[in-house]
Amino acid sequence: MAVPKRKTSKARRDKRRNNLWKLDTPALVRCPDCGAYKRPHRICLACGKYNGRQVREISE
Repeated sequence: MAVPKRKTSKARRDKRRNNLWKLDTPALVRCPDCGAYKRPHRICLACGKYNGRQVREISE
Protein backbone atom coordinates (compact mmCIF):
# COMPACT_ATOMS: atom_id res chain seq x y z
CA MET A 1 0.00 0.00 0.00
CA ALA A 2 1.39 3.43 -0.96
CA VAL A 3 2.21 5.69 1.96
CA PRO A 4 3.54 9.28 1.70
CA LYS A 5 7.20 9.48 2.67
CA ARG A 6 6.95 13.05 4.03
CA LYS A 7 4.19 15.22 5.43
CA THR A 8 2.79 17.62 2.82
CA SER A 9 3.39 21.17 4.04
CA LYS A 10 0.51 23.63 4.35
CA ALA A 11 2.03 25.85 1.68
CA ARG A 12 2.29 23.00 -0.84
CA ARG A 13 -1.22 21.78 0.00
CA ASP A 14 -2.67 25.28 -0.36
CA LYS A 15 -0.86 25.88 -3.65
CA ARG A 16 -2.55 22.79 -5.02
CA ARG A 17 -5.98 23.93 -3.80
CA ASN A 18 -5.68 27.63 -4.66
CA ASN A 19 -8.01 27.59 -7.68
CA LEU A 20 -10.88 25.80 -5.92
CA TRP A 21 -11.89 28.74 -3.72
CA LYS A 22 -12.43 31.44 -6.34
CA LEU A 23 -15.89 32.96 -6.30
CA ASP A 24 -17.76 33.78 -9.49
CA THR A 25 -19.36 37.17 -9.87
CA PRO A 26 -23.15 37.02 -9.98
CA ALA A 27 -24.69 37.37 -13.43
CA LEU A 28 -26.59 40.61 -14.02
CA VAL A 29 -29.19 41.37 -16.66
CA ARG A 30 -31.15 44.53 -17.44
CA CYS A 31 -34.80 44.70 -16.44
CA PRO A 32 -36.85 45.00 -19.65
CA ASP A 33 -39.30 47.44 -18.00
CA CYS A 34 -37.12 49.94 -16.12
CA GLY A 35 -33.60 49.12 -17.37
CA ALA A 36 -32.09 48.60 -13.93
CA TYR A 37 -29.61 45.78 -13.40
CA LYS A 38 -30.96 42.73 -11.59
CA ARG A 39 -30.11 39.08 -11.09
CA PRO A 40 -31.79 36.73 -13.58
CA HIS A 41 -35.03 34.96 -12.60
CA ARG A 42 -35.66 37.34 -9.70
CA ILE A 43 -37.97 40.26 -9.02
CA CYS A 44 -36.59 43.63 -10.08
CA LEU A 45 -35.87 45.61 -6.92
CA ALA A 46 -36.31 48.94 -8.72
CA CYS A 47 -39.77 48.45 -10.25
CA GLY A 48 -41.08 45.26 -8.57
CA LYS A 49 -41.87 43.42 -11.81
CA TYR A 50 -41.09 39.85 -12.78
CA ASN A 51 -41.74 38.35 -16.21
CA GLY A 52 -43.82 41.36 -17.26
CA ARG A 53 -46.15 41.20 -14.23
CA GLN A 54 -46.27 43.58 -11.26
CA VAL A 55 -45.37 41.30 -8.36
CA ARG A 56 -44.50 43.76 -5.62
CA GLU A 57 -45.48 47.36 -4.98
CA ILE A 58 -42.52 49.68 -4.60
CA SER A 59 -42.91 52.69 -2.31
CA GLU A 60 -41.13 55.80 -3.54
